[in-house]
Amino acid sequence: MRAQLPVEPPLEGESLDAILDDYEAVIAPANTHWNHPGFFAYFAISGSGPGIVGEALAAALNVNAMLWRTSPAATELEEQVCDWVRRMVDLPSDFRGHINDTASISTLLALAAARHRADPESREQGLAGRTDLPRLTVYTSDQAHSSVDKAMMAIGLGAGSLRRVASDDRFQMRTGDLAAAIAADRAAGNRPIAVVATIGTTSTTSVDPVAAIADLCEREGLWLHVDAAYAGSAAICSEYRPLFAGWERADSVVTNPHKWLFTPVDCSLLFVRDVDELRATFSLVPEYLKSGEREVTNLMDLGVQLGRRFRALKLWMVIRAFGVNGLAQRIRRHCDLAARLAAWIEQEPLFELAAPVPFSLVCFRARLGDSGGERDRLNQELMERVNAEGPVFLSHTRLDDRFAIRLAIGNIKTTSNEVEHAWRLLCRHATELAT
Repeated sequence: MRAQLPVEPPLEGESLDAILDDYEAVIAPANTHWNHPGFFAYFAISGSGPGIVGEALAAALNVNAMLWRTSPAATELEEQVCDWVRRMVDLPSDFRGHINDTASISTLLALAAARHRADPESREQGLAGRTDLPRLTVYTSDQAHSSVDKAMMAIGLGAGSLRRVASDDRFQMRTGDLAAAIAADRAAGNRPIAVVATIGTTSTTSVDPVAAIADLCEREGLWLHVDAAYAGSAAICSEYRPLFAGWERADSVVTNPHKWLFTPVDCSLLFVRDVDELRATFSLVPEYLKSGEREVTNLMDLGVQLGRRFRALKLWMVIRAFGVNGLAQRIRRHCDLAARLAAWIEQEPLFELAAPVPFSLVCFRARLGDSGGERDRLNQELMERVNAEGPVFLSHTRLDDRFAIRLAIGNIKTTSNEVEHAWRLLCRHATELAT
């Protein structure tokens, strides 16, 4: 693609027709197509038609929703749509939501608020060189997303203050080990401040025992943040609600409609039980941004960014276009397809499941090779062969230090045809590698 792009920018303007022709010929073929129904890698970020229209309308308006007065519609719609989602996933009414770009930023904001609650002086004094402040520690599973580490680095606590707690054979955080880690830090003179629990981990979509973790956080006086970036959308289906037990007791929860609610990237919802804690952490109003409105929300007060896009518009259009029942129906279909694939894997002697399947992600490996290293190499080759065919795209992870293939179902247009095609490709290439 780079070879087809001029080194120098054009001095004179070109027609939109010519630009679109080059888009079709040069740009589109060089993309990894996340909206393709055979995209099974990572977590599908599936943009639906209504969401794409909403994104276009937001671009046409081009508002900056930093203050209420700079876009009343963006502010009011964001608050209302977040409350719609709160009701859809059955979080308590005292949670307030606002929209960020990704869960990485939502988690960063939540941990910054936890730091402020533990040490309000850090807002003005910072952390460096202070003799009055012990090391502030945070706890999460060894399966948790790397964004937790990045948040720790960004807010000044440091990755060395993050304690990765071991998970069990179902890849869920061990609460006994969590309690021991907290006790060890207190004994060492450190100050534990927060726990990040996960509902739907990235590698396997495992579910931490959030209710037991909430009990521990309550006893220890710790902020509880629940990362449900991927799986939170499944809570709109009543049959999956038991997997979310305890998240209603959290201080903050993140879920991403751009992962499994058919809203174009980026759209991440951070729910907090006490929105004033976010304001106390981040609100800073210079003279040129002061306004006379009272009892309104200025979204800039809830995070680090001043500029805010009108993200609520696309989410509003998606929810209205599909309705709660239509969204739930599609999520159920994805989970049913994953369960069907898992059953095929269990019935095929050449394959094995590598993790439980609570939602729509299946982790598995082929029974290839005689040693651990050879098995890993052959499974990686299997995945690469399937991906090289083109119709589907898979990704991988490591579980118990072994290579595992991931097939994540989440695209709005994925049907049984694409899943069956992927399975046929896997079986064919695995059989070839086994001979």
